[in-house]
Amino acid sequence: MTRDPHHSEGRHLKLLRGLSPWNLIPGQSEMIFPSYYLIFLVTLALQKYPFTSSSPSPASPNSNLSRDQNIVDLGYVRYLGNHTTTWPNSVSYLGIPYAEPPLGDRRYRAPLPLDTARVTREANGKVVDTRSYPNFCIQGAISTNDHGGAGSEDCLKINVYAPVGTKPNAKLPVLAYIHGGGYVFGNPANWPFEHWIQQSPNVIIVSIYYRLDSFGFLSTPGLEDGKLGDLNAGFLDQIEALRWVQKHIDKFGGDPTKVTINGQSAGGSSIELHLIASSGKEKLFSGGIGQSVTRTPVPTPEQQQPLFDAFTQGAGCGRGTLAQKMACLRSASISSLAIAQDNVSATLTGYHSFHPVVDKKVITDFPTRLIQNGIFRKVPIIVGSTTNETNARGPTIPDALHTYFPSITDDAISTLEETYPVSAFASTDLRQQILTGDISYRCTSIFVDILQRAIMASAWDAAGVKAYTYRYNQPDPATGSSETGHAAENYMMFRGTHTGTNGTTEFSTFDTSEIAFSEELIAYWLSFVRTFDPNVHKLERAPVWGRYTAGGRNRIVLNEAPDGADVNAVSGSHVEIEEDEAAERCQVVAGLVDEMED
Repeated sequence: MTRDPHHSEGRHLKLLRGLSPWNLIPGQSEMIFPSYYLIFLVTLALQKYPFTSSSPSPASPNSNLSRDQNIVDLGYVRYLGNHTTTWPNSVSYLGIPYAEPPLGDRRYRAPLPLDTARVTREANGKVVDTRSYPNFCIQGAISTNDHGGAGSEDCLKINVYAPVGTKPNAKLPVLAYIHGGGYVFGNPANWPFEHWIQQSPNVIIVSIYYRLDSFGFLSTPGLEDGKLGDLNAGFLDQIEALRWVQKHIDKFGGDPTKVTINGQSAGGSSIELHLIASSGKEKLFSGGIGQSVTRTPVPTPEQQQPLFDAFTQGAGCGRGTLAQKMACLRSASISSLAIAQDNVSATLTGYHSFHPVVDKKVITDFPTRLIQNGIFRKVPIIVGSTTNETNARGPTIPDALHTYFPSITDDAISTLEETYPVSAFASTDLRQQILTGDISYRCTSIFVDILQRAIMASAWDAAGVKAYTYRYNQPDPATGSSETGHAAENYMMFRGTHTGTNGTTEFSTFDTSEIAFSEELIAYWLSFVRTFDPNVHKLERAPVWGRYTAGGRNRIVLNEAPDGADVNAVSGSHVEIEEDEAAERCQVVAGLVDEMED
């Protein structure tokens, strides 16, 4: 059987498992029709509407309750969405292309806008089936015990979740979700939104697939002019997806003038980058929610050069000019590239991860510095973190900081250790956790304080930009830890998801208390999406979430209701005031932008 060079399921799995019978294999002139699809094909012939599939597998025969109301017409193509008895308020359009496939010479280049004429020709008047999740983007390794490589290069897709029966131009507010995963891994199918629409059938939600790891963030100074490739291709994917939303979301009933971008971890970091991208000039959204904004370094292409050299060498492309190296990388197999990216990330010191870089075009400087200078989109925001999160780990504070921030100086480390004195903490472990957690995630008050000063300096009125902060304090049951670590909120927000390697996840069944807490979180988030205020449509039992201001640093603490409480009447969440010491420490962190490069 001929293999698809653009699709892989990890180095230990067969490459073609999950390939759609509707996809043409490169080099073949006819489609693959396995025998077990014959019954399915006969069924299709009897349907009122013929359709083709853009999904990796056909939908369940019982997946649609009413066919007509689940078809959306974008003008250039019609899509059939998935409507199930499990989530009767929601219809899901899964795997819609938003850009041209980044294949062949397009590998490592900025995305091309979708050729809608091509999509029209290929549909040939038929309704395209989008009832199943598409292939996700090529994955990197999560840890040294993982082997990445699963997924497909043909992954520039978007999922759209809409209320059933929504008419075009219904002007519903839109949530655009950007997944996390360290810019290395992540599959939007692991963070589904049908239950959000089921709870609040008055919004449109989209989730975005973007290129990851070396496929999305390959960097070397020779790519700065865009001739041999493009820096930050994965981030440019996100921008292209948001442009597609601006053009087409009205056909699903969404309002392109009322788009809130939301992300967690690297997705939260992406929200920060979108706020400062191109100096905040392109207006693709009107609100933002940044969960656990990852304050990893945003290095220069020069600083990523050793990573590029090691990667190309490992992929067998280390010789010749840059043009020859890039040509070699574009002809290399996914397997060899996946092995190379995993190996360099596991063995290289210093800048060892493929992340966004300062490209002087879209990301023009370190995000913190741009924010400090007031160069960002001034839109309403929610920002927050979990209680116990940190990603900067090591046997000592200097070791942890040098690993996480390769350019940090000894003087900067001394400044931080003085700012977090041993005497202020119950143990050295707690001191290290709070110090590293503050600088890598929790100092979101830096952004909010600066935001508030920008409002005052611009003499905006009281109806101007609003900011809300939170501390998520509910441990993730799937980890077995009593601490509320990084990404703990994903469990409650996404039906007990617990992501694994190579795009996989497991979902847990909720008890009554977890269902109630999940609904409380979703109500806050979608209230903000609808009104830019988390309180207008919050659940009645949930506390009022006050705005964060320079004079009153309100922060909501998000918690499940206590044991034995009536979860339909009692919330476990409450409001606290951020302590002065925490705000002062974060201001010190903000002053180290050159050393931390974030």
